[in-house]
Amino acid sequence: MQTYPLKSITIEEAALKQFKFVDCISQVFPGNELLSQGDLGVVPGLNKPETTDKVEKVLANFFGTEAALLVRGAGTNAIRNALYRAIGPNKTIMIHDAPVYPTTQVSLDMLNIATIKVNFNDIEEVIKVINDKTFDGILIQLTRQKPDDAYDSEQLIQAIRKIHSEIPIVTDDNYAVMKIPKIGVEMGASLSCFSTFKLLGPEVIGCVVGKKTYIELLKKDSYSGGLQVQGHEALAVLRGLTYAPVALAISARTSQELFDRLNNGELEGIKSARIANAQSKVVLVEFEEAIAKKVLEQAKEFGAAPYPVGAESKYEIVPMFYRVSNTFLQYDSLYEEKMIRINPMRAGADTIIRILKQSIDKVEKANNRKE
Repeated sequence: MQTYPLKSITIEEAALKQFKFVDCISQVFPGNELLSQGDLGVVPGLNKPETTDKVEKVLANFFGTEAALLVRGAGTNAIRNALYRAIGPNKTIMIHDAPVYPTTQVSLDMLNIATIKVNFNDIEEVIKVINDKTFDGILIQLTRQKPDDAYDSEQLIQAIRKIHSEIPIVTDDNYAVMKIPKIGVEMGASLSCFSTFKLLGPEVIGCVVGKKTYIELLKKDSYSGGLQVQGHEALAVLRGLTYAPVALAISARTSQELFDRLNNGELEGIKSARIANAQSKVVLVEFEEAIAKKVLEQAKEFGAAPYPVGAESKYEIVPMFYRVSNTFLQYDSLYEEKMIRINPMRAGADTIIRILKQSIDKVEKANNRKE
């Protein structure tokens, strides 16, 4: 299996993103307000906390776009809202010919949006379909939906824009924000959607950034006080995003070190290792024998997290040893028996290799006793 992971920014580039983000904060907020927990409620004239409004201005400025909106329901509801206002119910959109992320499929079903599947890895095919068929918008997931995905999202968006300069393009930027140089709107998309929980922020808060015309409609849709993101939650989004770039860049560097060491034969019993975006950037470890499930059972005893919380959330510190993602399993179900994915989180390669070795050794001892 050949994989084509997204190119991560370096630690130095991540530091520059952090500095830029802090500069954007300082241009909107007086310093004393950052030392508070923000305000609450539907402030007259804004219909939301003043702090939340300011945070949205920071986000729009940072991503160089017209507007931003914090929403409840994390990345899933950010995408759902974007599809609703940028494209609308009972419409038809173009998507990649790959397994659709399950919660995104629910959104498509809820809105009764029909899909035209096209291989995004083949730009010529995309251009042909755009010229031959009629549709109302496009949904692009920046991270990989199947192992052999290799498309360049910016190249894809620019090719579409040359033909349809105004067609709504919504990007699912989950697992990509603060990891790669640009997000969807910076590449030319209409709206970008992501979860701030995946960026060291608070639970359940998502973000939509992009064209003001769509976001103003979404603000009206979120009129109810119960849908507002409160000031303290918005500030938590800022704090998480400040620290996320460097933390994620360190994790990406650790993934590369782990990839190199495992493929150089440091551990017996491992056939190969690959780096992939599935959906977050992980190391896929393939064993020589069908011991993946048994290794996962043992790894938690030696310190690994056995399942995700928010996929790189503020709660996830130790490395995660987990099954291969459902979308990858739809591509080939055999991966379930011989492969696991490892997300370093905040761990170093030494810790991950130690847990792997201890887990493999225990599984082998148990197998030998049975024989």
